Amino acid sequence: MKKNARLLYLLTVWTFFTAFRSTANPVNHSDENPLAASPSIVYVLSMPQPQTHYFEVEMQLKNSAAATNAKKNGYVDIKMPVWTPGSYLIREYAKNVEAFTATVNGQPVPSEKIRKNTWRVTTTDDNLTLRYRVYANELTVRTSFVDSDHGYVTPASIFMYHDALKNQPHRVVVQPYKSWKTVTTALEPVAGAANTFDAPDYDLLVDSPIEIGNQRTFGFTASNVPHTVAMFGDVDYDEQQLAADYKRVCETAASVVGEHPCKQYTFIVHHIPQGGGGLEHLNSTTLETYRNAYSTQSNYKGFLTLVAHEYFHLWNVKRIRPVALGPFDYENENYTHMLWLSEGCTSFYEDYILRRAGFHTPEAYLSIVANDINTIENQPGNRVQSAAESSWDAWIKGYRPNENSSNTTISYYSKGSVLGTLLNLAILAGSNGQRNMDDLMRYLYNEYYKKQKRGFTDEEFRRAAEQVAGRKLDDFFTTAVNTADPINYNTYFEPVGLRLVNVAARSQDGFLGAAVSPANGKSTVTSVRRGSAAYTDGLNVGDEVISVDSVRVGDDLLRLISGRRVGETLKVLVNRAGILRELPITLTPNPLVSYRLEPLANQTEAQKTLYARWLYTK
Repeated sequence: MKKNARLLYLLTVWTFFTAFRSTANPVNHSDENPLAASPSIVYVLSMPQPQTHYFEVEMQLKNSAAATNAKKNGYVDIKMPVWTPGSYLIREYAKNVEAFTATVNGQPVPSEKIRKNTWRVTTTDDNLTLRYRVYANELTVRTSFVDSDHGYVTPASIFMYHDALKNQPHRVVVQPYKSWKTVTTALEPVAGAANTFDAPDYDLLVDSPIEIGNQRTFGFTASNVPHTVAMFGDVDYDEQQLAADYKRVCETAASVVGEHPCKQYTFIVHHIPQGGGGLEHLNSTTLETYRNAYSTQSNYKGFLTLVAHEYFHLWNVKRIRPVALGPFDYENENYTHMLWLSEGCTSFYEDYILRRAGFHTPEAYLSIVANDINTIENQPGNRVQSAAESSWDAWIKGYRPNENSSNTTISYYSKGSVLGTLLNLAILAGSNGQRNMDDLMRYLYNEYYKKQKRGFTDEEFRRAAEQVAGRKLDDFFTTAVNTADPINYNTYFEPVGLRLVNVAARSQDGFLGAAVSPANGKSTVTSVRRGSAAYTDGLNVGDEVISVDSVRVGDDLLRLISGRRVGETLKVLVNRAGILRELPITLTPNPLVSYRLEPLANQTEAQKTLYARWLYTK
């Protein structure tokens, strides 16, 4: 999400780009040509047989022996990242690498794999060429993919690096398959060299995905910045309307901080049969959405929500960031307690931006806020794991859910979105409507990204939030963020004249608490809610429910138990690992809530004023 520098730029251009760096890494400020003054790394990326799902990489290290200590050590170590920033899971990209070889002046030199992601090349030469292949058959925003239709590169999963050379210039030469005409990336193109791109360092290379094929592209300008949209997949859309709506979303997002840090921005959009999501980058993003994303108003607003989320990351996380999130360690987990801020509050802003851009009415936005609260309050794990713990454990829990995860965890996305709403309201109330969450974002951007050129600690974030709010925020940070204790929501909503009310219908119907997968005439338990009848009385995940009170269930368990009363005991026959068991299960009251935001009676003028400023109704 920043403009990249060309490899051969002189001091003035390099100085310009250091103002937009996302990390505090030093750069070469010599007046000499950077290529002449420092080692260079050039990657040649090809895909001669895309139907086999292989990328082929040639990695050239020039004038590198001194920088890599090769002459002293007698070897060079080359590494593959194990994860990619923005997706907090060790993905082991090296598992897809094969046929690694090394040559000097065309002659083979010894190499061996010494760790899961590290290859050691025995050489003392200045110029080294490495070749390897990468199997790429997983089309997500976090992985790479190539087939007969197109190629997509997540750079961390394709391009190896040397620790000592990460801050040096990198170049990528793309050799598209013979029938492909277009390469889309936010990397800086090299003048006069087709499909050749430069990055001032490895961090910028990793942060710049590449789409290769015959994708359609269109452009628009927002906040005086040119934007490019590359569309892969057969899909119908109104280009003029889509460009206009992108512009509305992007300019509203930019109004939060009030400054756009990019010289250009790139959207890569994959239209796929199923799945979806996005991954942010310094001056670009990749989005995955359904092919029918533009077919209905509901689908379209859902897509614009994704656009708003990933675009707002241009500020929040890529520049406004916890200190742990850059410079990056590509070999290990990068821990922070504040993914609830970086991801969750971006989720808060995705809807707040659409409200301010006019895509959501005030009433629709209130419904979204209430539904966000319903989501976390109806998950038992919300009383087990705090938002801070969820952030820290992203590496082992967030991306690896199992059948018990809903009982023990809460998503830093969903909990963070609620926390963003509450923090926004706390700042509004504390400042008597003079400030809101935008002011906190601006402060963090100016103080830490621009002035101190670093991320912030947990305590620095808290002090900044309290400074902007004009009061202590003990309840917010101590309770809402750092514990799994219940939140008193109405202390946040009453200043804007609202109250949160549970409108779930009271019913005498009993609650089982088991989710089942009906298929092939069977009902198989897929999850069991903590504290429910099923949980207490021993119904297990994987059980096939055969009958209830001697009546055959088939694939319609929930219909069969509908209308049973609280306290009623059912005789449930299950097949557990080939053995029939009868379980007495006593139904409990339904614990699920359904919250709605309702106006307080006799609202004061102060409450009405804060409400209007909160929802931008005046």
